[in-house]
Amino acid sequence: MEIKVGMADMNVCTSPDSIITLGLGSCVGVILYDPIAKICGMVHVMLPDSRAISNNSNVAKFADTGIESLLEKVVDAGAVKNRIVSKIAGGAQMFSANKQSPLLRVGENNVAAVKKKLSELNIRLLAEDTGADYGRTVVFYPETGEYLIRAIGKEPKVI
Repeated sequence: MEIKVGMADMNVCTSPDSIITLGLGSCVGVILYDPIAKICGMVHVMLPDSRAISNNSNVAKFADTGIESLLEKVVDAGAVKNRIVSKIAGGAQMFSANKQSPLLRVGENNVAAVKKKLSELNIRLLAEDTGADYGRTVVFYPETGEYLIRAIGKEPKVI
C-alpha cells in the first residue's frame, strides 16, 4: 500500500508499504527511518520556523515543529531513536525573479532549517536531493531504505 502525505502533513509507514508526497517545490520531504525496524515517517515541510508565523497550529507545516513531532510518531510506532537516520528532498528555488531576495529563498531556508533541526536532534542525514529549480515527487520504501526522486524531464533517481 502507498501511504500519502499531503502538503504540510505527516504520516508513518512500515514495510512493506511505501510513503509518498507529490509536488515538492520549495517544500522539503523529510524522512526519518529506523533501518532495523523498517519503520519510517515523512513530513512535508512548507516553512522553516513556526515562531515566525502567528497562525502556526499545524506543526507539520514547519521544519522546527514538524520534525520533532514526526520523531515522536515514529518512535511511538516502534522505531528506536538512536537508530533513526534521515533523507531529505526538495527545497527548490521555484521563483527565478530575484534569487537574492530572502523572501524568495524559501527552498534554501527550508533545507537549512531541516538540517539544523536534524542536527539538534542528533539524527544523521544520510542523503539529500535538494535545491535546483524544479519540483519533485518522492517515494520512500522502508523495506530497502530507498528514496525515489521523480521530476518532470529528469531521470528518476534513488538516494
